[in-house]
Amino acid sequence: MLDVLRRIARHRSGSAGAVLVLLFVLVGLLAPWLAPHDPLRGDLSRAREDPSREHRLGTDELGRDVLSRIIWGARLTLRVGLIAVAIGLLVGVPLGLVSGYVGGTFDLLAQRLVDVLLAFPGVLLAIMIVAIMGTGLENVMIAVGIVSIPTYTRLVRGQVLALKALPFLEAARALGQSQLLILARHVLPNTMSYVIVAATLSIPGYILGEVILSFLGVGVQEPSASWGNMLNQARSIRALTSFPWLLFVPGTAIFITVMAFNFLGDGLRDALDPRRVSGGKA
Repeated sequence: MLDVLRRIARHRSGSAGAVLVLLFVLVGLLAPWLAPHDPLRGDLSRAREDPSREHRLGTDELGRDVLSRIIWGARLTLRVGLIAVAIGLLVGVPLGLVSGYVGGTFDLLAQRLVDVLLAFPGVLLAIMIVAIMGTGLENVMIAVGIVSIPTYTRLVRGQVLALKALPFLEAARALGQSQLLILARHVLPNTMSYVIVAATLSIPGYILGEVILSFLGVGVQEPSASWGNMLNQARSIRALTSFPWLLFVPGTAIFITVMAFNFLGDGLRDALDPRRVSGGKA
């Protein structure tokens, strides 16, 4: 673990991404104490005010403080990313393990199910799921999580197939270890580095998935503070020419967060695979 941390520290973009991700997580966790105003309380007499000392990033069309809504939006985005990853891992990793190791009919059926999910573009599948289940934060998290399952299933299955015929697994079987013990003690640990990297690199996609759904009006609904519905509200009032901060502020937050997770994922990929380390350069 210390070796991994040292490699990330030497990886320029990886270390920068780690710092930004840590900052993002802290902002999300500490939102109730960091936000200067109630993100849901509006004052129509102060709608669309320019940035000022009282409202550092201005106010929106309902007079709500944009900075407070951005801070609370980080909290919501963090929840969506973590829950989506959890759903993908809890379903996709065991399915990929068993599918790759057992093979046969189970593998055939599991991979056909994955093919069905992959037959739809991710955003379209998420919209279909939300349309069936209804809008709202919980349903958005479930929809994005379901979309993520094929990624982990395919990844883990591929790694298991590569490990399956290696001598150390043959030795474990010869010693009479049960199939479940072999999966838990030998196969799963040898796939986890790939899963960790894939999960980190996938989080930006989950964040963008929530943003897209909210922007289209089928995700997180008002008055919840979501970066996606902030963009949607700014678009609906054509804010680009008259109130540009209503677009640029949430857009910049999304851009920085997505890039931070991408940088961290690149750093983890190199840190967990020493052959890819190139003198600490990104």
